[in-house]
Amino acid sequence: MSDTVLALNAGSSSLKFGYYSLQHGNAPRELAHGQLEGKDGVTISARSVKGTQNVSLPLRADDGARLEELIAWLADTFDAPVPCSIGHRVVHGGPDFAGPAVITPDVRTAIDRLTPLAPLHQPPALALIDAASAICPRAQQVACFDTSFHHHLTPPVSRYGIPRAWEEKGLRRYGFHGLSYESIVSQLPEQHERRMVVAHLGSGASLCAITKGRSCDTTMGFSALDGLVMSTRPGAIDPGILLYMLRHDGMNVAELEEALYRESGLKGVSGLSGDVQELVESDRKDAAEAIQLFTFRIAREVAAMTNTLQGIDTLVFTGGVGENAPEIRTAVCQRLAWLGTEIDEVENRNNATRLSPDTSPVDVLLVKTDEEQVIAAHTAKLTA
Repeated sequence: MSDTVLALNAGSSSLKFGYYSLQHGNAPRELAHGQLEGKDGVTISARSVKGTQNVSLPLRADDGARLEELIAWLADTFDAPVPCSIGHRVVHGGPDFAGPAVITPDVRTAIDRLTPLAPLHQPPALALIDAASAICPRAQQVACFDTSFHHHLTPPVSRYGIPRAWEEKGLRRYGFHGLSYESIVSQLPEQHERRMVVAHLGSGASLCAITKGRSCDTTMGFSALDGLVMSTRPGAIDPGILLYMLRHDGMNVAELEEALYRESGLKGVSGLSGDVQELVESDRKDAAEAIQLFTFRIAREVAAMTNTLQGIDTLVFTGGVGENAPEIRTAVCQRLAWLGTEIDEVENRNNATRLSPDTSPVDVLLVKTDEEQVIAAHTAKLTA
């Protein structure tokens, strides 16, 4: 078999992967794509050139063991040696990483230093980097940063209204979900000259204003807490609330961090769940109010992105919720009808690629993101 690359996309409770063969001068060819789930064991759900497979594996749930099981399964399924290179999604690249980087001891240290900026996401990525080093010591590893797509942003877009001394310490708006936005841009070359707002809606959620293939504005900022209401994160919030909880409600910093990352957002508002589908199907008033807030904030921020672009030609839905929740797409487009976001409900219910009628002033599209393909392409380029 030709050289192979393994792309890893670590989440807080699951691990997405893509496995690709490399042919000289060509884009990586997908052999398998799927995810590992489960904390009490490992289930590999994958589609591949050999068909769709669901494999349950023994009780081994730490990151190193999960990765070892995956690599063993790939080797057995494809009769292949260990990957020649391994690419990782790393959420925060801070001010230093304008693009992907080969992982050296210094790069790994720099990634670790950024953990306070992304405490939910950085540790799983670091754990996988270390596990891959132990399992595949000869494989080159590459870090692909979610912030890099927005790295070129400058004031006023990148700036907060804070003292200059804070800004000099690196406190600025970085933006996230860059690998997803890069995937969408690569799939829509015909939209290159158009003013496009992409809504990446998943457990984490953000918007990006894009034209000529470049980020012009985005809703997330210094951390992955900012912007839209998310599954368990609040999005943009008045800092006075945080001061109040610290000073007058007896919370400490650790408790506040836990509440902001894991107990807020849709879960906090509904008192039920952070899962959009569960809330859509619920008959509870609190669930309906959570969905109402979610779609209201998305629509409001689309309008803000439209201001940055001075208009909108295309609205794209992507991410787990964006791709699979027609009710959310309908609600957002109805709120934005004044902008011209018409939607064909038959196409919407069928999760078609084009959701708007031909007469719509704004193209409304559904495009499946493929972060793993982007990771693989960057990894192949840097390790060639």
